[in-house]
Amino acid sequence: MAAETSIVSGIAGRYAAALFDLARERDALDSVADELNQLAGLLQESADLRRLVSSPILQREAQAAAMDAVLSKAGASDIVSNFVGVLAKNRRLNLLADIIRDFSRLLSRHRGEVEAEVVSAKALTKGQMTSLVSALKDVAGRDVLLRTRVDDSLIGGLVVKVGSRMIDTSIRTKLQNLQLVMKGVG
Repeated sequence: MAAETSIVSGIAGRYAAALFDLARERDALDSVADELNQLAGLLQESADLRRLVSSPILQREAQAAAMDAVLSKAGASDIVSNFVGVLAKNRRLNLLADIIRDFSRLLSRHRGEVEAEVVSAKALTKGQMTSLVSALKDVAGRDVLLRTRVDDSLIGGLVVKVGSRMIDTSIRTKLQNLQLVMKGVG
C-alpha cells in the first residue's frame, strides 16, 4: 500500500487511503467509487450542499444529520455513510471533494490506469472522448481514466494533462501567444 498512498498526501490523502483500504478489504472498491462519484456530482451541482460541507458555523451533529439525509436519499452504502459520518464528527467535511479526488487517484493506480484531465471549450461527444482515450492510451501505454470539464473561456481546442505533461491546444492560449509576439514587433 505504501506505493499506492505515495500519490496522495495530507489529511485528505490519509482519509482517502483509509477509505480505500476499507473498501478493498470488503471487496467494494467499485461500488464505493461509484457512490463517491455520485456524491462528487451532487457537490458540483448543489451550492447548498457545498455550503453545508464547508460551513464552520454549523454544529457537527447538524452537519452529520444533514449529510446522513442526503446519503440516505442517494442510497449510499454503510461504508460511505459511516465514512462521511466520521468526517462530520471530526470536522473534516470540508475536505470531502479532496478525499474523493484522492480516492479516485488511489483506485486508478490500483487498476493500473493513468489519469488524464481534459478541459474543453464545449462538452465532448462520446465519439470524441473515445478517440481521445484511444490516442492517450497509445501515448501513455496503459489504460486511461478520462476526467473532463468544460471551460468556455478556452474559446476552442483542448487542454490535456496526463501526469506532469500538459498539452494546450486552446484558442485562448494561441491568442495570448500571438499577442505576446505582436508586442515584440511594435
